[in-house]
Amino acid sequence: MFQTTTTTTTTSSHFASQVVLITGCSSGIGLATTHAFLRSSARVFGVDVAPAPPSLTSHAAFGFRQVDLAAADGPRVALAACAARYGHRVDVLCNVAGVMDASESVDALADDVWDRVLAVNLSAPVRLMREVLPLMRGRRAGAVVNVVSKAGLSGAVAGVAYTASKHGLVGATKQTAWRFADEGIRCNAVAPGVVATNISDSMNKERFDAATYARMKPVHELHVPSDGSSQILMPDDITSTILFLASDLSSKITGAVIPIDNGWSCL
Repeated sequence: MFQTTTTTTTTSSHFASQVVLITGCSSGIGLATTHAFLRSSARVFGVDVAPAPPSLTSHAAFGFRQVDLAAADGPRVALAACAARYGHRVDVLCNVAGVMDASESVDALADDVWDRVLAVNLSAPVRLMREVLPLMRGRRAGAVVNVVSKAGLSGAVAGVAYTASKHGLVGATKQTAWRFADEGIRCNAVAPGVVATNISDSMNKERFDAATYARMKPVHELHVPSDGSSQILMPDDITSTILFLASDLSSKITGAVIPIDNGWSCL
């Protein structure tokens, strides 16, 4: 949708000495989250298919590797690069990177769309969790925060590939939380509504499924009126909850999926 930058300037030392691995760091929610952790004194390693912006690369506590997470070895490459920068330690994993389908329903779905959306939105987060878990288990501490979506809680706001990927990530979040709760590792998710990011740039607009979107449109308009008096969120509206779930303030919360959508999930 819209590209935004972080404007908040508050700083803290809440994550001092911690290593935070963030995917999708170059734009949108991932960029805002990266800035927020840097302001909180974390050592951040960012991963994105796009180059990192100068606002990040100029920061001494930021490391980066350009990686296509759709590739099966992308998560392994990302973690190896993080280890080369900060050693074999990850305190927090934020799976933010995501791509959008073109609202295709199952009858209009192309195999390459399904494969790409599931690879980035589901397989990569799961593989990254698999990669960091040994490091967290060794310290009996760690937090994973996955970014799902309203689409992970509904079937009426996106195409079948995006919806399935986010439902899958909700399930992976809950299973991981349950499995490792006794080992000091927490896994939670945030489910944003409509956020002003550039994720729509990842959509193949030539394949836009107008018939399916027409069916979804009334659901979207309940949340985002056509006159523009919107409930659209900004990336910074999401980051505070991500940092909360990554911090000791939420030490007894695991397996939660928290909607951040101005009440859209109540419909």
